[in-house]
Amino acid sequence: MSENQQDRHWRRSSRCESGHCVEVSFDGELVLVRNSREPNGPWLTFDADEWRAFTAGLVAGELRG
Repeated sequence: MSENQQDRHWRRSSRCESGHCVEVSFDGELVLVRNSREPNGPWLTFDADEWRAFTAGLVAGELRG
């Protein structure tokens, strides 16, 4: 995994208008997630199975606060 955030391509939702968004970067079998307001801050790392479970939970409404 490349540790240099400058070399990484981060993507965010096209619905993100406020700048308070989640950004995602794909690195081989890993998915990295960070806060767009803190681009140099920490990120979460998911493997492919964890990412599928996480996004399925979002779609199903299981993670609403």
